[in-house]
Amino acid sequence: MLKNPSIKYQRFDPVSLPNRRWPSQTLSKAPIWCSVDLRDGNQALAVPMNVSQKLDMFDALVKCGFKEIEVGFPSASNTEFAFNRRLIEEKRIPDDVTIQCLVQAREDLIEKTVESLIGAKKVVIHMYNSTSPAQRKYVFGKSKEEIIAVAVKGAQMIKDRLHRLTAGGTQVTLQYSPESFSATEVEFAKEISEAVMDVWQPTPQHKMILNLPDTVEVCMPNVYADQIEWICTNIKNRDSLIVSLHTHNDRGTGTAATELGLLAGADRVEGTLFGNGERTGNLDIVQVAMNLYMHGIAPELDFSDMSSLIRMYERTTGMTVPPRQPYAGELVFTAFSGSHQDAIKKGLAGYEQHNSIWDVPYLTIDPNDIGREYREVIRVNSQSGKGGVAYLLESEFGIELPKDMQREFGPIANDIVDKLGREVSGAELKDMFWKEYIQRETPFALHHFHADGVDGVFTCRCSLVKNGKEIGITGTGNGPIAAFADALIKDAGAPKFEVTTYREQSLSSGTEAAALAFIQIKTGAGKTVWGAGVDTNIELASIKAVLSAVNRASN
Repeated sequence: MLKNPSIKYQRFDPVSLPNRRWPSQTLSKAPIWCSVDLRDGNQALAVPMNVSQKLDMFDALVKCGFKEIEVGFPSASNTEFAFNRRLIEEKRIPDDVTIQCLVQAREDLIEKTVESLIGAKKVVIHMYNSTSPAQRKYVFGKSKEEIIAVAVKGAQMIKDRLHRLTAGGTQVTLQYSPESFSATEVEFAKEISEAVMDVWQPTPQHKMILNLPDTVEVCMPNVYADQIEWICTNIKNRDSLIVSLHTHNDRGTGTAATELGLLAGADRVEGTLFGNGERTGNLDIVQVAMNLYMHGIAPELDFSDMSSLIRMYERTTGMTVPPRQPYAGELVFTAFSGSHQDAIKKGLAGYEQHNSIWDVPYLTIDPNDIGREYREVIRVNSQSGKGGVAYLLESEFGIELPKDMQREFGPIANDIVDKLGREVSGAELKDMFWKEYIQRETPFALHHFHADGVDGVFTCRCSLVKNGKEIGITGTGNGPIAAFADALIKDAGAPKFEVTTYREQSLSSGTEAAALAFIQIKTGAGKTVWGAGVDTNIELASIKAVLSAVNRASN
C-alpha cells in the first residue's frame, strides 16, 4: 500500500445540496422491491444457473412476496431466452408479479428481448447505458452528446416495438438506468434521463422507472443520498417517475446507501438475496427488509422460513451464506460471551412473562419470527459464562440449576471446554454435569438407605461402600436428610458439615418420572459445596445429592 494514497487516489467530490432534507426524514413503509437475483446475481456466478435452478429460485422469490423480479438478460444467451419463454408459456408467473428484463441500447438486443416477452401479462423492459466520465472516456470514447444519442436511440427502438407486446394485452413499464450513476455528474445524469423521458413520455398515470444505480460504490452513503435527493428535486416531471435504487457493496455500505437513498426520496429498491453479485456483491434485500421489520414496519416480504430460503439459495447458486450475515447467518442469534448469554437469558424470560414489545438485550428481533428456535440463541465455548451453560441445560434437558450452583458449575464447565478448544453441545454439557455431580462415588457410594421416624425424630440405617468395603452407618435427625448427615459424620468419618440449601425438581412426567435434587452444604471450614442426585424416589435423590456434595468436598 502507498504511504501517501492521494498521489494515486482522490476523494469523491460531494454534491452541492445545502438545503438537504433527507437527514430529518424517517421511513414509515416498505419500498417497491425488485429482486435481481436471476440476472445481476446470476451473472456473477462462476457457473450460472441452468433453467431448472432459475425456476427453483423464481418460485422461492414469488413465495417470499416479490412482485417485481428481473428474470434475466434474454438477449445474452439461449438459456436466458429459454427461461423467459418457459415462464410465460407454462404460465408460471402469478398475475400480480411483473417480470423484468435487462437490455442494452442496441437494436439487435432490443429485438430479441421484446421477442422473449411476447405473451407475458406484466413486464418491465429495463434499458441502460453507461454514463460516467471514465466509461465515456475509456470504454466508449464518446462525448456527452454522443452518449445521450445512444440512450435516445435505444429508447426510441423500444418504443417502436411496444405494440408487439401491448397488442396481446401485455402491460409494459419502461425503465432506464444511467449505469454508474453514482460516478456520474448529477447534472449529466439528469440531462440524459430527461432525454429518455422525452421519448417515452411518462405520465403520473403511467410512470416510468428511473433507476439510479450505485454500480460501483465510489462515495460515502450520505453522498449517494445527496445525489438521489438532488435528482428527485431537480428532474422534471418527478410525479411521472418511480425513482429506483440499485446499490452495490464495494465500500461495504450498500445497505446504508439504500436506506439513506430511501430517505432522500427513492420509491423502489433493486437487490439480491444475501447480497449475491459481482465483486463484493449487490445490496442484500433481506437486510434492508428486516431492518424495517425490527423497527415495526411491515417489509411486505416474508422471510419467516429463513432456513429453507438459505438452502434454496445455496442449492441454486453454489454460494454460501456467511455465518455472520445479518439476520440469516448461522451465528447471528448466537452469544458466546458469558455476560451476553446471561442478559439474553434474562431478557427472553422477561419477554415471555410479560409478552411486551421486544426488548431482549443483544437480539434485534425474535429469532422465532424467521423460523429459528431459542435453543440456537445461546451456545457454549471457552468464552461463555454460567448463563450460557445454565441456559443449555435448562432449554435442552429441563435441568434448572440454582443460581449459586450456576456460579459453581459454570467455571468448572468452562475449564473443560477451554482444554477442548472448541464449542460444545448441550449433550456434552450434561455429560460434564453428570460426571461432576451425579456420578461422584468416592470416597462414598450409597448401597442401601432406609429412614423412618415419628414426632419429628428420624432414624436412618444405611450401608455405604468406602474404599471398596461396605460399611453400615446409622444416624438421627429431624428428617431423613438430617439423619443421614448425622450418620455420615458420626459413623462414616465424613468431615463436619451442615445442609444450607435444598432444591428439587422433576426431570420427566408420568409414573417413571425422575427426581433431581440439589443440595448445598457448608463444611466446618466455611466452604460451600453443591451436590446433585437423581432417582425415581425423591427421598433417595436428596440422599444421593448429600453424598455427592460430601464426596466433592472431600476431593
